Amino acid sequence: MIVRWETNHDYVLVHIHQDMFGDWIFSRAWGQIGTQFGGLKHQLADTLEQAQMWLEDEATIQSSRGFRKVLEVADHTPEGQEAMRQLSLLDVL
Repeated sequence: MIVRWETNHDYVLVHIHQDMFGDWIFSRAWGQIGTQFGGLKHQLADTLEQAQMWLEDEATIQSSRGFRKVLEVADHTPEGQEAMRQLSLLDVL
């Protein structure tokens, strides 16, 4: 699952996925739209339910900061693949 929130200037993107060992990974990217300013953090969740709880917490936080949800898709959709491409670019910066 991929979820993205935005304001006029900033974004936050969360990706919940399983790695090749079956562990659940909660990845969070953030930054300024149109720039290379931002960051990327990966967290290992004990269960899918824990990762989903973190996602709910993130949604509450971003909503309170004035962010609006602009994307919520599965990884395998074209929109999800494009979001993953953008996320992977952050890994090399």
